[in-house]
Order: sequence, then C-alpha cells, then structure tokens
Amino acid sequence: MGEGFPPCLRCDSGNLVPLSDFGGQGAAVHYKAWVCTLPSCGYNIKIRNGDIYIDEPILSGAGGRR
Repeated sequence: MGEGFPPCLRCDSGNLVPLSDFGGQGAAVHYKAWVCTLPSCGYNIKIRNGDIYIDEPILSGAGGRR
C-alpha cells in the first residue's frame, strides 16, 4: 500500500494520501488535504481559502471527533 505516495513527514511509517472536497459553489477541489495513512499518527496538511494548515484536528464525516 502507499506505492507512489510520499512518506509521512512525521512518522515516516505511513504515507501521505490526497483527499478532495467540493468548494462552496459545488466545484471539485482536488488535493485539498494530505493525510497520513496511519490513524495513530494523524499528520495532515490542509488548504482552506488559500491558507495552509498543518496538524488540525481530524473530524469524521459525521461531525464527531476521531
């Protein structure tokens, strides 16, 4: 797993995988975030409104904290 994806910058055991989302107007926003594949690591990089955020809390799609 993880072949072709960069290693995690924190744990170096997982890989950073890209996540996409939809913008306010419904257009796809590709590579909005990169997240480590190891849940215990939790390293993430996110782009929001042109700003870069590192290690924000990870929330589930249901609105609860993970």
